[in-house]
This record gives sequence, C-alpha cells and structure tokens, in this order.
Amino acid sequence: MDAKEVVNLVPLMLRSSGRREIAIGLIDGPVAIGHPDLAGRSIREVPGQLGPVCSRASSAACQHGTFVAGILAARRGSAAPAICPECTLLVRPIFAESSSASGEMPTTTPDELASAILDSVDAGARVLNLSAAMGKLSRRGEYELGEALYYAARRGAIAVVAAGNEGTVGSSPITRHPVVIPVAACDLQGRPMSGSNFGRSIGRQGLSAPGVNITSLSADGKEHAFGGTSAAAPFVTGAIALLWSVFPKAGASEIRLAVTQSGRRRRNSIVPPLLDAWAAYQALTMSPGRGEVS
Repeated sequence: MDAKEVVNLVPLMLRSSGRREIAIGLIDGPVAIGHPDLAGRSIREVPGQLGPVCSRASSAACQHGTFVAGILAARRGSAAPAICPECTLLVRPIFAESSSASGEMPTTTPDELASAILDSVDAGARVLNLSAAMGKLSRRGEYELGEALYYAARRGAIAVVAAGNEGTVGSSPITRHPVVIPVAACDLQGRPMSGSNFGRSIGRQGLSAPGVNITSLSADGKEHAFGGTSAAAPFVTGAIALLWSVFPKAGASEIRLAVTQSGRRRRNSIVPPLLDAWAAYQALTMSPGRGEVS
C-alpha cells in the first residue's frame, strides 16, 4: 500500500495542491533547492545562523532537510509523496552540515530550536514541522523551548513534532508540551514501528503516520528511501497545510481538532491513532462558515 493511502491523504490531495499563502515552517536541515523536483516551488529562507541551501550534499543535515522537503513540497508525479506542492516552504535550518549522511543524525541545541520556532512564526508559518534530536535539556533550555511553543500557539500556528526513534516509552519536553502534535511512526499496514517512541502524552495528543521505507528526494538530485518519525511527521504537517488551503477561514484550534479527533480514534493507549486526513476534511465541511475554497 502507498504511504499516502495509509492515512487517507489521496482524496484530499485530489481536491487541492495547496495555496501559497499557507506557509510551512521547515525547521530541519538545509534544502537542496536545485533538485529538479523542487523546481518552481515557493521556497523561502528564514534567516538564522545557518544558510537554507545545502553546501555539502553528502551531509546528514542536507539529506535530512531535502528528504522532508520532498514529502511536503516536491512536484506532483515525482517519487516523493509531494503532499502540498503549492504551499510555501519556509526553510529555517537548525542542523549544521558537519557530518556525512552515513554518520549519526544531526542534532541541535534547545536555544537554537526555540529561536527557529520564533523566527518561523514571525516569518508567517501557519504550521511547523520539527524533528530534532537533542541532549538533556537544562531547566532554562526547557523553559525557553516551552515559551517558544506557546508563542507559536498564540500566533495561531500548529507545531507538529517527531516523537523520536529511540524505541522507548516515555516523553520529552517537546512531545509532552500541551500545544504540539507529536507523531509516532507506523508501517504501511498501520502497525506501530518498533523503533518509534511512544508514551502517554504521545498517545493522548498525537498521531501515527507512515515511517517505514518512505521514498522522497535525495540531495544528489535523485531519490532515496528513509524511515523513522522524521519521515512520519511531515505526513501530518502536509495534511494540516492542505486542510488550511481548502478551509482558509478555519482557525488553528478547528484544524487541530479535526486532525486529531476525526476518524479512527482511541486515546487510552501509549500508541496514538492513525492520521485520517479525509475524515478531518469531512469534519471541517460540517463546520458552519467554513466554506471550502477550490
């Protein structure tokens, strides 16, 4: 089964390719914007300490950022899921290009992640896609990160975060934050992926999405398969951006409720329910005053 079919994205994608005024904050690595399947896409830089364009295509940071960008905004008909190609991608890198793609996944600091959230929201991001590995947070770092997430929520942005790939049961200061949607990974039959993190907060407020053998763009101009919660999170992010494109008058709370509470739901497990993008669309069609925009 195709990954998009697992989470009922196909009928929603047939209704819309997205709208440029719906901006996705990609808080990740830099992006190989010269990839032919990203040509013509609306991709903008959010200034930070790191540049938005890859300088080392072989780096883990560049490969990671380009892969996630492909899931969200590649050309329809490419090998990537290409969920919302007409949406605007705001690239705010937090991963330095210091290691090869065969090394460990790139990491960031709490301060840099908090700054990236603030910068992306101030640049106009409606939905944020975050998948960042961090070491143990200090009390100050946890506070600043939490405040940045609250700021995003007050500005009407929805934060989608990868649950992590340590195969543990528990939570982190990001995944248990009350305003985020944590995303765990499943296989193409909707079964929980063994390497994904799960936990009470993830099960209570999060979603599952495909994270096994997902094909998207490679920084070398080709494509490759990758997995984990970093691959799962942009399925939720892309669905939210598409829903906002179709229902631009909807508020963040309405979009979030439709995505997290519609369709096949159970909330008494450490494993979150599967995203059902079409059920979320149907829920929003029932909201008064939220007329669909074609």
